Order: sequence, then C-alpha cells, then structure tokens
Amino acid sequence: MPQAILHTERLRLVPLSHEHIEHQVELDADPEVMRYLGGPRTREQVVDTAHRAALADARRADGLGYWAGFSGGHFTGYWILRPPGDTDEPAAPGQAELGYRLLRRYWRQGLGSEGSAELIRHGFKDLALDRICAMTSAANTASRATMAAVGLHHERDFDAEASWFPPGTDLRSVEYAITRTQWNEGRAA
Repeated sequence: MPQAILHTERLRLVPLSHEHIEHQVELDADPEVMRYLGGPRTREQVVDTAHRAALADARRADGLGYWAGFSGGHFTGYWILRPPGDTDEPAAPGQAELGYRLLRRYWRQGLGSEGSAELIRHGFKDLALDRICAMTSAANTASRATMAAVGLHHERDFDAEASWFPPGTDLRSVEYAITRTQWNEGRAA
C-alpha cells in the first residue's frame, strides 16, 4: 500500500519526496525547531543524509512514512508515522511511531495537533494499526502537550541513545502511546 495523501480542515499532507528538500532544509536549519533533536542541520547534512534517510525510512512499511504538510498552499512542516525502532530493524507489525516538526511561524496554531490526529486516524482506521507511540525530550513541554491533546498517554521515562545526539545533550526522554482500543473508546465518548 503506497502512502496516502491526507487532508484535514486546514492541512494537506503529501508523501515526502525529493521535491520537498528545500522545505526540509529550511525546517532543519532553525535552531528552535531542532532544539530537542540534536540541533540545527546544515544544507549538506539535510541533502546528503537526513532527507535520504527519511525517504528510506518511509519505505520500511506499507502505508507508513513521512508527510510534508501544506496549509493554504504554504509549507508548514512535516509529520511522520514510521515503524518504531532503528532503520535497520524490521518493522514491528501493527505499530508505528508518530512525529512532527513545524516551521516556527506555524507554532501555537493547533496545526501540530491537527496533522497528528489525522495520522493517528489514518493509522488506526486505514492501516489497522494496534498501537501508536511518540517520543520526545522530557523537557519538550510543547510536544508533550501535543501528544496529550491527540489522546496519547504517558507510558514511560527513559534515556535516549547518546550516540544520536551531540555531547552534553539532556537525554531524559518520555514515551507516550495510544492503542486502537483506546482511540475507539475516545471517539465513542
């Protein structure tokens, strides 16, 4: 199953492709956007590594992947529904990890939650996933608020893998999750 084009009231989410590379360069260059993700990336880091890795990761499981989000025709950020774990691990059946990153000018407008809710709907309804999780730095209160707003529940605290981040990074992290049963119950309430 190829990645679907998804729509919300204000967003159009299209599968990430090479035509979106300039958007990813802009997004990943912002120190505030990348504050909890290891810091800003140079154009070369995005083009040579990050963008290629995202496209490869998107091919690990049918229907899952990375989406570029547009509102009113303007790039706003991107959303991820990917197999959990490292890219060299086999995809865990029935599971996905949610992620999102928005340009700073679109923060605090509800777009992060809107796009995330659509990916959760897509995951449970269209892809029949059993569980969706999301992880962030324990200090990232905005991302944690988005996770809670779309129905995910705090599951655990852990230390992130040190090799993924520059030396001196606070590795305290959290995982939130929701099951299809919990999502269906929330919709029925």
